[in-house]
Amino acid sequence: MTNFIKKIARWYFSKSAMPYWMVLFFDCSVVLVSNLIIYVLDMGATYTALHFWPLVGTLLVYLIPYLVGFRLMRTYSSVMRYSSFADLYRLGIANFIGISTVEFLRLFLHFDKLFVPIKWHTLLFAWLLATILMFAARLIIKYLFDLINEDRALRRVFIYGTKSGGQALAKSIRVAQPQRYLLRGFISDSADMPGHTIQGMRVYKNDKDIINIMKQEHVKVLLVSPMKVERLMANTEMTEALMNAGIQIFTVQLEKRWDGKSEINASQIHEVQIEDLLPREEIEIDLKAVEELLRGKRIMITGSAGSIGSEMVRQIAKWEPSQLVLVDQAETPQHDIRLMMSRDFPGIKCEAVVTTITHVQSLERLFLQYRPEYVFHAAAYKHVPMMEDNPTEAVQNNIHGTCILADLAVKYGVKKFVMISTDKAVNPTNVMGCSKRICEIYVQALDSAIKAGKVKGQTQFVTTRFGNVLGSNGSVIPLFRQQIRNGGPVTVTHPDIIRFFMLIPEACKLVLEAGTIGQGGEIFVFDMGKPVKIADLARRMILLSGAKNIEIKYTGLRDGEKLYEEVLNDQERTKPTFNKKIKIAKVREYDFDEVKQQLDELIKVSEKYDNMETVRIMKRIVPEYKSQNSVYESLD
Repeated sequence: MTNFIKKIARWYFSKSAMPYWMVLFFDCSVVLVSNLIIYVLDMGATYTALHFWPLVGTLLVYLIPYLVGFRLMRTYSSVMRYSSFADLYRLGIANFIGISTVEFLRLFLHFDKLFVPIKWHTLLFAWLLATILMFAARLIIKYLFDLINEDRALRRVFIYGTKSGGQALAKSIRVAQPQRYLLRGFISDSADMPGHTIQGMRVYKNDKDIINIMKQEHVKVLLVSPMKVERLMANTEMTEALMNAGIQIFTVQLEKRWDGKSEINASQIHEVQIEDLLPREEIEIDLKAVEELLRGKRIMITGSAGSIGSEMVRQIAKWEPSQLVLVDQAETPQHDIRLMMSRDFPGIKCEAVVTTITHVQSLERLFLQYRPEYVFHAAAYKHVPMMEDNPTEAVQNNIHGTCILADLAVKYGVKKFVMISTDKAVNPTNVMGCSKRICEIYVQALDSAIKAGKVKGQTQFVTTRFGNVLGSNGSVIPLFRQQIRNGGPVTVTHPDIIRFFMLIPEACKLVLEAGTIGQGGEIFVFDMGKPVKIADLARRMILLSGAKNIEIKYTGLRDGEKLYEEVLNDQERTKPTFNKKIKIAKVREYDFDEVKQQLDELIKVSEKYDNMETVRIMKRIVPEYKSQNSVYESLD
């Protein structure tokens, strides 16, 4: 019998949903038939037959208030196979509007004297029967639809969250993706919710037994309400248990914080990424102050095609600068940025230039032609092992390029020059980190020289220093993803190595706030949150992927790599700022003339491509630079 019902249901549901007019026609027919049935029971079949057509005419007039109720509550716009409690509630209100209006017209306007007289209790019982039949029809259709989908749905799911977010999520998957998800229950943190039902599904308590319950129900997916995302991500024990049980976690990707009222689009549901599971606090900045400062300004961004630079472009473009000058040596990524600007920000003047920051004549032409008021300097060679093998290139690109840009900024009256540095510049153990520390020293010394009147200019130089950004080009997370797709092994250099991580948009927002509000000479350091053990990161990514038998292989520390990164030098102190996530490092000051002389010597030596002598001079400029796992340890 069940199989026969399923066959009939499959045939019915293979058709598209009934159009609006058919749903409205069905409800109107139910109202008329219900009134006729109750009238026959009250007055008898013979009397009804004698007055049938006048009675039908009367009932058609009485149907008009019901139509008003259906229109006001838009009951016909809901697809019956996806009916929810909210749909039944609107239907009940619509029917109540109908019967209330009819009784009002009869009682106060003596409306019934114009038509076939019908007793008040007949109309009341007919209203009750009509409402029950409408409810029953929707519930039966929904039950049959769920019955056939139980066999063919790809994933059985629980929803974490029972309030507006959870209910909106449940409605979304039932309406838009019934072939993909089959809802089997809700999970609640509230003590009073377990045991109740929502949209016909039971609510379970979020405790140590929930994983076993999900297994018993053959649930393979947990959908997380927008209101519960932060709570779940903070509950590492729960996420670990879910991943160990092979249960996938899905969240809702929203552009802004959910308001608790708007509908959730099923296309916004996505599988949780490792970035979502890393412990971090939400970062808030004064975007209004930054916007007021940059709106209508001429802005240059170097490294505009890179991970940080491209995000800086997107964020700044939203504030409608008068001109963007984008500089990068990578042709194809720079072309992509140009296409993005023409597509997303067609009203903004944008010059995308392919050149390197060591081409003095090219850069001078840009400064002369566009006269940028703000420069955000994100261009740099950043990979530690590569720069350990190519220290002269690190000097020529990172250091010499920064010096060229800084000098041109002063020459052409740039208001503010913001340099993006790294936590690897603190107590550097590798060439890349040391090169960035030397860049910090140069721009800070130049800023001091301007303020002291030793160098003529007005430019304020600000440095921002932070750790790894999640998902940046060539970083560990994309590497692990590729290794997992290839079947492993996932390579980690050391079981105890830890790193700080931050989302690219978060890092860029902090750069913008620190850079635009800083007064010059500061080195701003960001609170990167809790450090993450890379081995744990790899293990979590393997669990999230669902891949089996993926090995984690320890390869040993790379040249210049250390177990942990620092944000501040041991001898440095910090002071608070306008943002609790941003602090100012108090570092040793350098004499500009002395620094310039040392850097001139360093750059000349680098042009001879003598790696050992180049690193020797770098160590002389930055005495705290001590090499690790490197051929340059002999110079210490």
